[in-house]
Amino acid sequence: MPVSVDAAAGAGYPVGMPRDLPEALPRAKDRPAERVAKMRPFLTMQLAERAFELQREGAEIAHLGLGEPDFPAPEAAIRACAEALLERPARYEESAGLPALRRAIAADLEQRFGAKVSADRVLVTPGTSPAMLLAFSLLLEPGDEVIYATPHYPCYPNFIRYCGGVPVPVPTAPENGWKLDPERVARVTGPKTRAIIVGSPANPTGAVQDRATLERLSELGVPLVSDEVYDGLVYDGCEATSALGLGDRHFVVDGFSKRYAMTGFRLGWLVVPEWAVAPARIALQNLFISANGFVQRAGVAALASGAESLAAMRADFAKRRLRLVEGLRDLGFEVQRPPDGAFYVFAGARRFGGDSLALARALLERAFVNVAPGCDFGEAGEGYLRFSFAVRETTLETALERMARVLPELEVAGAAGGSQ
Repeated sequence: MPVSVDAAAGAGYPVGMPRDLPEALPRAKDRPAERVAKMRPFLTMQLAERAFELQREGAEIAHLGLGEPDFPAPEAAIRACAEALLERPARYEESAGLPALRRAIAADLEQRFGAKVSADRVLVTPGTSPAMLLAFSLLLEPGDEVIYATPHYPCYPNFIRYCGGVPVPVPTAPENGWKLDPERVARVTGPKTRAIIVGSPANPTGAVQDRATLERLSELGVPLVSDEVYDGLVYDGCEATSALGLGDRHFVVDGFSKRYAMTGFRLGWLVVPEWAVAPARIALQNLFISANGFVQRAGVAALASGAESLAAMRADFAKRRLRLVEGLRDLGFEVQRPPDGAFYVFAGARRFGGDSLALARALLERAFVNVAPGCDFGEAGEGYLRFSFAVRETTLETALERMARVLPELEVAGAAGGSQ
């Protein structure tokens, strides 16, 4: 399906699909429900799928688009998963998750943050996206508002709308490391505000919010939905603060994908307040039944033995981060400072034109380098590209060399387009 760029929303939108469904008109049988029709496409995934298609045709793609560590999962996790499949039948498990895994997650949270969390408040999900969807299902009634920093993870507003809520983005800027300003958040907080999303470290910017910022956000009296899936991937002495240390009314989304290089295992968790435990379990029973048991046993093993592999991965990422920043600057991209966390560089690309989706497509089709377009991360992300450094150094060097060959032509084209 061809894709256009919705300038108002700052994200691509499928051509031919209505942005708003008229209230007065009956819905045709072949028209999707409004909650799906209003979803913006995940452009990063669309470009990745095109990259896989080119790969099947024989092209060698330098993948810097998806957020997926190139490291293997912890050996103990792989072994535990295989043994679970061999030694016991793959059956339904408790909807809230294996008690052993929930206890291990609670112990890990106490070790990392000093937060004492009852295992009853930990709910295991088949990935972190279901955990986020579960949180908003618990929180939102139609018309409720959710505030979040932008540029943002593309799925945040889609999840909010899907659950009947209204997304309220608060712009951030590269000059201060894309940090969220609590005063700007306070100005848009009102009686309809039901939650504030905090991603720290953040995708796509790598921003890490300090404790003082989170404390001021918590004082607004609104539950935080804290996306902590990149916790542990921080650099230059930065430390991330968990919302768990700010009170018991907040929600924490986390998982194994990034910290333990287990993206394909699809294993996450949600920590909820006491009031939400019973309804969340009912929602889990109906929506997901349970996460795979053999994958949950891999999670137990990862928590027990994954610290060493995380340290090695973080050390390598720290070096790759600096090399990518240096290489992008040499190519003419604008990077004001290296990211504090996660494994992305969000680089200004306006000298190559104002359409980040067109630029990302050109780099894929002409240089065989897959990157994420900034417009996928909200209106504030237009004019940027997101590059992942969770790839081998040889892949980084290949990508930089290929882009060096095609970017001068794209820069001329971008300048010509901008002068019209």
